[in-house]
Amino acid sequence: MADERLEEQLAHLTRAVDDLSEVVARQDAEIAVLTRRVEMLMQREAEREVDASGTLPLADQKPPHW
Repeated sequence: MADERLEEQLAHLTRAVDDLSEVVARQDAEIAVLTRRVEMLMQREAEREVDASGTLPLADQKPPHW
């Protein structure tokens, strides 16, 4: 009786770990896509700032007190 209960619990825990692993893998892929998109948007904005002002983008400039 106790063995059956332990096996059942183990099966549930194994399923939970597998489900969580799938979630983590999916989130990792989504984070990678979003990171690439943010990098692309930052590059586009930097290029737009250069085109508009002809100077370094503000993100690449050192603050005046440096």
